[in-house]
Amino acid sequence: MRAQRSNPASALTGLLRCARNDEIESGIPAQRSQSRMTSPASRLAAAKWFMGLNDCNNVEDFRELARRRLPYPVFNYIDGAADDEITKDRNTAAFEECDLVPDVLAGVDSIDMSTTVMGRKIAMPLFLSPTALQRIFHWHGERGVARAAEKFGTYFGISSLSTVSIEEIGRMVSSPKLFQLYIHKDKGLNHALVEACKAAKFDAIALTVDTIVSGNRERCKQTGFTTPPKITPATFVAYATKPAWALNFLFRERFSLPNLESHVSAGSSEPISIQNYFNSQLDPAMDWKTAEQVRAQWGGEFCLKGIMSVADAKRAVDIGATAIMVSNHGGRQLDGSRAPFDHLAEICDAVGDKLDVICDGGVRRGSHVLKALSVGAKAVSGGRLYLYALAAAGQPGVERTLGNLRDEIERGMKLMGV
Repeated sequence: MRAQRSNPASALTGLLRCARNDEIESGIPAQRSQSRMTSPASRLAAAKWFMGLNDCNNVEDFRELARRRLPYPVFNYIDGAADDEITKDRNTAAFEECDLVPDVLAGVDSIDMSTTVMGRKIAMPLFLSPTALQRIFHWHGERGVARAAEKFGTYFGISSLSTVSIEEIGRMVSSPKLFQLYIHKDKGLNHALVEACKAAKFDAIALTVDTIVSGNRERCKQTGFTTPPKITPATFVAYATKPAWALNFLFRERFSLPNLESHVSAGSSEPISIQNYFNSQLDPAMDWKTAEQVRAQWGGEFCLKGIMSVADAKRAVDIGATAIMVSNHGGRQLDGSRAPFDHLAEICDAVGDKLDVICDGGVRRGSHVLKALSVGAKAVSGGRLYLYALAAAGQPGVERTLGNLRDEIERGMKLMGV
């Protein structure tokens, strides 16, 4: 089946053939693609005794370097997902089921990768999703990620559980800024977070709607990961064998969750697992009325993060959302759900002319971005794609991975004849 679709974001005009490959047709299950998620070049890099920043040419290379440099509880927090992690793997594998079909002789001496999403123009149709606890992964944390995003002219998101304050990020960068809001049981905290974003002149708020309770993150249970990290007899060796990480964590700026600590001690001064934090602090009564109230208080660009059905996408339109992130939280919540890309075309067809549709999750290559744009997404975002780089090399790592992905998007657009 072939489909011609126009893309309002980047005028991508190549044909997209939405065809299942031979392995699916022969009945081999979805997990078939796992062996191909690591490229031959990445396997060569991983085989090296020494690996540095210049050896990282793609997201998988950065994943390997992060694995080498982080204590295993921290690495597995980034890398892990819910239950059997089938959905996490599926998020990337789903892109393999679509083939890009180029238009040749199109004259592509210059191309425009920019798009406007959530009210701001960004230089490429890829941005950095909000993620929690970045100071744990590297001492540069959110500051390094924000500066890297500003350098590349794209959106950067911080989490409610960020390790740098809303106010500081607001002062630090002038590039587009997104705040990800978790609805806590403490209504005063929720109100204060939105007001802080107003004062700091953030451009958009994304309300996470898929975290009523925590997913079952069994890697964290096995490794004993907490926020802040708690060194116990069982984990001492894991931290002691990564002295560079340990020294930076112990002797640089004190770990905290500044947006929360005036209301909640858990996670800043009291170590707690993320699963227990979500289950004890977040409000399971959150509903569509709650989302509408947040939108009304905020009054600006408002995104729902975690939409995974046409019906919910239409309800997002009804309550006045200006964007949705088609996302399953990187496979960290409901294992067994579909991948964002699996849903993307039908959601874009239903509401793409009414709000910005963003594909969030599983992106590892520029070609994945092109496939998402081809079926109507306004932009694409991801978390692990830059967290591995942050963990591996701080701000320079994030800049390198953004450069790699930007080059892949540009090269792919030219090869597609855009």
